[in-house]
Amino acid sequence: MTRRPPGLRRLAAVSAAAVAVTAALGTLLLAACMPLPRTIETLPKPDLDFSDFTEQVPQWVACADGMQCADVFAPLDWADPEGERITLRLVKHPAENGSPLGTVFVNPGGPGASGADYIASYIDGAVGAPVRENYDVIGWDPRGVGDSSAVSCFDDAEFDQILYGLNESDTLEEGTDAWLEAASRESAEFGEACVENTGALLEFVDTASTVQDLDMLRALVGDAQLNYLGYSYGTYIGARYADAYPERVGRLVLDGALDPTSTESEVVREQTIGFEVSLRSYVTDCLTREECPVTGPIDAAMAQWGALLDAVDAEPLRGSDGRWVTSSTLLTAIITPLYAQGSWPWLDELYATAANGDGDTALYLADFYNDRVDGVYQTNLMEAFSAINCLDYPSSGEIDLDQLRAEAAELDAIAPTIGRFQGFGGVFCANWPFTGVETREPVSASGAEPILVIGTTGDPATPYRWAVSLAEQLESGVLVTYEGEGHTAYGENACIDAIVDGYFLTGAVPSKDATVCS
Repeated sequence: MTRRPPGLRRLAAVSAAAVAVTAALGTLLLAACMPLPRTIETLPKPDLDFSDFTEQVPQWVACADGMQCADVFAPLDWADPEGERITLRLVKHPAENGSPLGTVFVNPGGPGASGADYIASYIDGAVGAPVRENYDVIGWDPRGVGDSSAVSCFDDAEFDQILYGLNESDTLEEGTDAWLEAASRESAEFGEACVENTGALLEFVDTASTVQDLDMLRALVGDAQLNYLGYSYGTYIGARYADAYPERVGRLVLDGALDPTSTESEVVREQTIGFEVSLRSYVTDCLTREECPVTGPIDAAMAQWGALLDAVDAEPLRGSDGRWVTSSTLLTAIITPLYAQGSWPWLDELYATAANGDGDTALYLADFYNDRVDGVYQTNLMEAFSAINCLDYPSSGEIDLDQLRAEAAELDAIAPTIGRFQGFGGVFCANWPFTGVETREPVSASGAEPILVIGTTGDPATPYRWAVSLAEQLESGVLVTYEGEGHTAYGENACIDAIVDGYFLTGAVPSKDATVCS
């Protein structure tokens, strides 16, 4: 069996997923699968009386237990500022000392994660106490996301069919011409639904447009330079901002860095390797415990995980609610606990239950990843993720099946446990209604103030070498290394916390590329 539709599922299953979800994994997931609370449903309409978008005055209202919320306008198309407008949702945590040094904007990643809900519900984990005390902290929903003007494609039942159903191409051999025809048709149908339900916005949710939004927001709060904290995909926003406006760079922290030059296929390859290595680290640890559900040596234990995926691929499991657990869903369930070492014990339960024919633990973990609670998708994360990614990577709109087959074979070779389930992801964006607009060029931010780039050696979602590459590209990049496991490091390690908090307060950075925390 194959995952349906393969493009969307592959795009979602291995990704630079939102730290807003994964940072909470060790706590929320151990208790219950709960959504982040919504900040506020409706806010006063933004003031229409301005001649320049930077002249807007946000109408802040109290919300979310001590926070302040506002909507502001941005142009749909920055090339046509007199044209249609969209709204952006902001949530502000005011500086606790009452005398802010300025504003720190925070993006939790994705693409597609809600920065507004992240700050409203997770401020203590988002930034350290010294930052909360001395800065206003603002999270915003980028264009296309959450409570900003948002991408919309399918309803909950339709998404359940995509992610947890069995579809036409499940009966076809992956990589064949017939399979490609079915997969392309299903991907195109998804894109057509997004156009119908989203409208003109769908063409303008690229990161370059978000960078211009962010510069507008910087001006609205009165800061001459941008202070910014980006996690995961949020590092891409920050890096592109620095390259576009180097003279406006204040204090930028990029944690869990993406390499701006990576192509879509390179991202899939590196993340597939990253999760394979992370799974191996978990299995190595598991084998030291009596209750470990697999048996050693390590290669044999990894093969048992691979055999479980193969078995579910051939014969999907059924959850108690009737939904299907395909190899795609099982792989999503495997990946989810790998974002945080504290969540590794969930893999014990996942293997034991799935190997016994029980799909409910797999569905629980996949639901957490997909923002699904009691049949309801809490956010538009999956829709925004797809729309933004397809604009952010160059695409000719054509499919080279021979190349896709070669890439699939490479994934199988370099990641023998999960790689064979990660091929052919390029089918999805090749059928997207708009071609990619980003060029994936390197960044330099020539003349910018020092920029902190944080990389974790055991990060499965944003491999450490991406942080090394980004720091090298940035003229003023300073690499800080965390020797550990998991996705992102700020808020997880006292050494990293001290460096980041000190940087925001004083601007001081460590000796270039010489700092290692463990």
